[in-house]
Amino acid sequence: MKSAHLLAALPLALAAATAAAQVTTIKFSHFLPSTGNFQRFIAEPWCASIEKDSGGKLKCQIYPSLQLGGTPAQLIDQVKNGVADVIWTSPSFATGRFPRTEALELPFTMPPQGLAGSKAMWEYYLKNGQEDFKDFKVLAIFSASNVVISTASKPVLTVEGFKGLKLRSPSRFSSLFLQSLGATPVNLPVAAITESISKGVIDGAMAPWEILPTTKVDEVTKYHMEGFQNQPGFTQTPMAILMNKQKYESLPADLKAAIDKNSGKVLSELAGSVWDQGNDAARKKMTAQGNRVLVIKPEDYAAMQKASAGVEAEWIQQAAAKGLPAKQLAADARAIGAKYLPK
Repeated sequence: MKSAHLLAALPLALAAATAAAQVTTIKFSHFLPSTGNFQRFIAEPWCASIEKDSGGKLKCQIYPSLQLGGTPAQLIDQVKNGVADVIWTSPSFATGRFPRTEALELPFTMPPQGLAGSKAMWEYYLKNGQEDFKDFKVLAIFSASNVVISTASKPVLTVEGFKGLKLRSPSRFSSLFLQSLGATPVNLPVAAITESISKGVIDGAMAPWEILPTTKVDEVTKYHMEGFQNQPGFTQTPMAILMNKQKYESLPADLKAAIDKNSGKVLSELAGSVWDQGNDAARKKMTAQGNRVLVIKPEDYAAMQKASAGVEAEWIQQAAAKGLPAKQLAADARAIGAKYLPK
């Protein structure tokens, strides 16, 4: 009798084991905490969508805050080598590795908004950037939105106002932009900005709106400067959600379809919208607490564009020396960016 029960239970056990074996778990690594907007409003919804559309055959295990080790720049190799299946990082962290994509970082090229910038960056990627990412399955290319200039003691509203200032720079092109205006860029991680400003090591920072209250930079700065919303932003940082190419290609057609349905343009635009929402909330919070949000006059903004024009010229020369159609890439980035500027 006991043997009969065991035999009867055997098919059920085998069926359960087969079902478990059919579930593919995606290891998704990124560099911010699990409480941040990226995981809560981009990574987790994407994982829920692919699980639903795959009939439960795809699931995610998310590793925030670099739990798989390494640095934000090393996430590129982690996904390429299969340490992670999907990662979120910025091509900007790997200088020289994505040369065509660098055109998106040139000063005054992209719309300042996250969604508009993401639409522009995805279009540029489809036209010019696919060769950069040929070793990956690209799930999204999107904008981290425009950086604003935040200072502790005085506003910066003209080219002359930059001279002598020490400002935190988030990227190579932001540093070149600041140098062209007479400021001294200081490369610091996000976590070090607030203390550096409070101790007078730097005068302020270039950073997106969203991270200012998160890192309490808003508590040590008083002035926040930006251009009009229908003008291209100072600089932007392209972001990428990438999948291991071999992992994607090993999946059956129905699971590939679930990933494709929720990736590409749709995921890029979702991410851009999330950044806009975070920026809007941060701006409202800082305004309510008495920080001053200042818009630079069009003539002064134009003067900043003119003063920093050499950054693009130098990049074109360097990229052309590597055999790239650099002049055309820069022109494409500028034209595509202008296409998405608010009217």
